[in-house]
Amino acid sequence: MRLRFIGIDPETGRDGSPTAWVDVDNADIVIQSYTADEATRVECAKNTAPGHAQGIPDHETVIRIPARLAQMLREACDAAERAQL
Repeated sequence: MRLRFIGIDPETGRDGSPTAWVDVDNADIVIQSYTADEATRVECAKNTAPGHAQGIPDHETVIRIPARLAQMLREACDAAERAQL
């Protein structure tokens, strides 16, 4: 796997580092961010996508992405789309 660094939360300190990358081999977007608290996980589990079983599958998790990372996510999406061409 080869990751292309896109950006890090500009307000991150040494104790946190929400970060975005793009996997240059398959154009997946890779995110490191804060683990969602239990209240958020419960709410997500209750609001399942239509046609899907309720809950969060064991192989998935819920993360929180700071709004400050939005521009980096746009850049990651653009990079992923370009890789698909």
